[in-house]
Amino acid sequence: MALPVVAVVGRPNVGKSTLFNRLIGQRLSIVDDTPGVTRDRIYSKCDWAGREFMLVDTGGIEPKSDDRILSQMRRQAQVAIDSASVIILVTDVRCGVTANDYDVASMLQKCGKPIVLCVNKCDRPGEAPPEFYEFYNLGLGDPIAVSSVHGTGTGDLLDEVVKSLPENEGDESGDDTVKVAVIGKPNVGKSSIINAVCGEERAIVTDIAGTTRDATDAYVENSFGKYTFIDTAGIRRKSKIFENIEHYSVLRSYMAVDRADVAVIVIDASVGFTEQDSKVAGYAHEQGKGCIVAVNKWDLIEKETNTMDEFTKKLKANLGFMDYVPFVFISAKTGQRLNKLFELINTVRENNSLRISTGRLNDILAYATERVQPPSDKGRRLKIYYMTQPSSNPPTFVMFVNSAELFHFSYQRYIENQIREVYGGLIGTPVRIIVRERDSSDTK
Repeated sequence: MALPVVAVVGRPNVGKSTLFNRLIGQRLSIVDDTPGVTRDRIYSKCDWAGREFMLVDTGGIEPKSDDRILSQMRRQAQVAIDSASVIILVTDVRCGVTANDYDVASMLQKCGKPIVLCVNKCDRPGEAPPEFYEFYNLGLGDPIAVSSVHGTGTGDLLDEVVKSLPENEGDESGDDTVKVAVIGKPNVGKSSIINAVCGEERAIVTDIAGTTRDATDAYVENSFGKYTFIDTAGIRRKSKIFENIEHYSVLRSYMAVDRADVAVIVIDASVGFTEQDSKVAGYAHEQGKGCIVAVNKWDLIEKETNTMDEFTKKLKANLGFMDYVPFVFISAKTGQRLNKLFELINTVRENNSLRISTGRLNDILAYATERVQPPSDKGRRLKIYYMTQPSSNPPTFVMFVNSAELFHFSYQRYIENQIREVYGGLIGTPVRIIVRERDSSDTK
């Protein structure tokens, strides 16, 4: 059973994301003085006084705006409110009670859920400023004075939240949840894929490149397993990044890859493979993540008998440094092959976390060196004494040899291919080989 949800809501620029980061103890949500920075829902676990719950940051609510993105932000906030057990309404003491505060408070009162009123930016120590008492006019009970920048008042706020939480809520997903980062260039359909696999509108989707700014998490449980999908901002070339906000969005995308088990690299079928796709994939490869290339918008392509095979050949040529990566041709719009995507995620995760015993590895090594003798140079032949696996994610093998100089890249690749052959190709995962020189008298 899922953890109880606590939604942080309010009008734009009242400090919701700063408060969210303060309560969870890390800088997960982007913070900037520009109103409207947070757009999608940002989820993170939070605990206080022995109770654990899921805290949700939302975009600023503009109840009467007709702007396309602002209206979708309002819908995202409404979804968070609908799923929440407790709602924290954040206001700004410096601005006093505004018409928008009244509108948001009225909207929340209709949902019939416990509301904790937070009056943020009470940054001066001592008594609350006179403006603080205006917030009783919202009719939401006693307001709590908080400084999200300094952390004062957050304990009182959390005490009130925990007091309002329902009893006997179950724990959320366990350690068997697979974290999947959905990465790629802007506007290739990453958020659409997230919405499709969730079966609901979890991320804002428009045809405006750069709509997604934060790396947002979406928990999915189905017949294939338990997953946390991380939607990310599109990763652009550095020369194309103009705003500070976009700089941090791209940084969040890289951080999302760092904490993921599997990276799904999304390519737009209607555009084809580009240099930037290679850079995006290269980052996931360098971090040793399990990788899948998802060719989205496949429904837009006019097909002939060998269309998919020809597209795959081109992708393999462009991704020569990632010849282990599998391809899946999907459509977030129609749901085509999304089941296949889940199957691949499971396979890639399993391969990336593979552990092989030292005995089995040395059997493979003996067979490989018997088939193809190690290289020699000027009468001196390479000797590989033994091989072991110190870690996984990705599978990493250490080979102890008499001379690292003699262990050419081509022979390292041959050994890697022998391991892959025995274990079904190790689809979707890079393999790392570390070479260590060791004197012949110092072998096992």
